[in-house]
Amino acid sequence: MTGPEAGPTGTAVTLLIADDDEVTRSGLRMLLAAQPGITVVGEAADGVEAVEQARRLRPDVVLMDVRMPRRNGIEATRQLLAAPGGPGEPGEQGGPPKVVVITTFENDDYVTAALSAGASGFVLKRLPVRQIAEAVRVVAAGEAILFPAALRRMVAARPLACAEALPKAALTGREEEVLRLMATGLSNPEIAESLTVSLETVKTHVGNVLTKLGAQNRTHAVVIAYESGLVVPGVAG
Repeated sequence: MTGPEAGPTGTAVTLLIADDDEVTRSGLRMLLAAQPGITVVGEAADGVEAVEQARRLRPDVVLMDVRMPRRNGIEATRQLLAAPGGPGEPGEQGGPPKVVVITTFENDDYVTAALSAGASGFVLKRLPVRQIAEAVRVVAAGEAILFPAALRRMVAARPLACAEALPKAALTGREEEVLRLMATGLSNPEIAESLTVSLETVKTHVGNVLTKLGAQNRTHAVVIAYESGLVVPGVAG
């Protein structure tokens, strides 16, 4: 990563856009292709095509609509992220691409399920294209896009089956504390400052949390934190 507008390999981030609405899909392609550091390599009109195109084109990121025919964005995300990463599988280094869910409403019932399936975050279609482009770049760099307030609302309205994951994970007190701070949207450096510990220590704790929870990424871990009651929806901190 050589700069905020570069991809994982120091080149432009490659992007696949999956949306069943042709006008929306074409508009996103035109606007995002004009953004610095992003190369749109393809489009897909449904979840089946999204998986096929991702495996063929090997993009860094898939911008995934959730409500699509044949296979919705949740199932497409789950299938993509379960890929073993062998020859012909998506991803620059043979692994799966990152997934950013794009939706019209931040309380979309499907979004939380997509995050639990492993999506790295979500953006709203009404956002300025610069913000959508920045979300793509951030996710390509290995970070997650967190909107704590929106996550709280979604989880409060639609609890999911992984609510028992946290009690079974046997997190240490410090790991729970780190997870709480992750749930507020803090980055690793901000968590390190809050806890007065080194950045490397925070990275170790975050890695332990993800492993113990069986979480795909930070966003998934935060969803589990809300569903498990460690962080109460609607209550700050």
